Amino acid sequence: MRILSRLISCRNLLLLLSAAIIGLSACRKGNGIIPGEETQVGQPDTLRNGFYLLNEGNMGMNLSTLDYYDRSTGIYKSNIYSQINPGATKELGDVGNDIGIYGSKLYAVINMSDKVDVLDTHSAKRIGQISIRNCRYVTFYKGKAYVSSYAATIGDASAGAGYIAEVDTATLQILRTVTVGRQPEEMAIVGDKLYIANSGGYSPPRYERTVSVVDMNTFKEIKRIDVAINLHRVKADKYGDVYVTSRGDYYNIHSKLYVIDTQKDIVKDSFNLAASNLAIAGDSAYVYSAEWSYITNKNTVSYAIINVKDETKVTDNFITDGIDKEIRTPYGIAIDPENGDIYVTDAKNYLLPGTLYCFSKAGKKRWSVTAGNIPAHFAFIPR
Repeated sequence: MRILSRLISCRNLLLLLSAAIIGLSACRKGNGIIPGEETQVGQPDTLRNGFYLLNEGNMGMNLSTLDYYDRSTGIYKSNIYSQINPGATKELGDVGNDIGIYGSKLYAVINMSDKVDVLDTHSAKRIGQISIRNCRYVTFYKGKAYVSSYAATIGDASAGAGYIAEVDTATLQILRTVTVGRQPEEMAIVGDKLYIANSGGYSPPRYERTVSVVDMNTFKEIKRIDVAINLHRVKADKYGDVYVTSRGDYYNIHSKLYVIDTQKDIVKDSFNLAASNLAIAGDSAYVYSAEWSYITNKNTVSYAIINVKDETKVTDNFITDGIDKEIRTPYGIAIDPENGDIYVTDAKNYLLPGTLYCFSKAGKKRWSVTAGNIPAHFAFIPR
């Protein structure tokens, strides 16, 4: 989710939004459903399963959509949810903030719609819905889904603590909740502990600066680790460390990447590089940044690879063929769990349809395709 005023003036924004709404209305079918498209992007591969891409959609416009890459045919299918679930109210909803697969179910966290839609992993048919106010991210552990919640109205500067909801993946009922910091974001599980980034993003400059640690057995917060302001992403490596991004204050405190030792629950290292998001595969963390500055009124884009085993930066860019110059606003990243392909999304100006890029492990472009509005979050179907 991004603040559109960072990019363009209010006057131009209104003009663009009006044009976008008119364009969308013209493209809708008589039943109100935006038709999807199918694009041949790769060669058929019957040995690997496909993946879903959740497009966030602009806030307040109910434009979140779900795409699917069918590896068996090499065809990329856009906006499949509305076609498969034509009776769903307001289609997928308002701001798709995260997506994850656990067992036979696909969980789509729809932030401003205050819900988690649960779909069948293979058919994308809607199974059920979990109501969670201002929900943000989802992760899984021992038959349970864990969803972070701001527990507040959008943009409420006086909002108090958020919480994590524990959901039974069989019944889709909320079992327990635990209070954490203000505006909790992404989570990662290491051993029997849950690590949550607290942002405090609704009340700048009074940001949060801690990672909450929750014991998964008692479901109690056992510690808060002081890290940095305005935390966001949390990713675990295979060595027992957790990587946490700080977004800074968008003025003089810059974005940065931190490493937490989960044995001692302390910050053990940091990297002086901007980090909006990262994906870890093996010993490599692929990092990108689109760091916004209110001083310059623009994003600064960068890429890097970090070796998580020895905690050193390997390279300043993982895109090696120059295509990075075409990407205006990198917004999502994933690494193919089977062949190491790198997927990067471009949200462009947050108004027009975005683009999904597929790069080889060597950083060479394989293909690209038009996605939905603000393409962001991936879920690979396991074999």
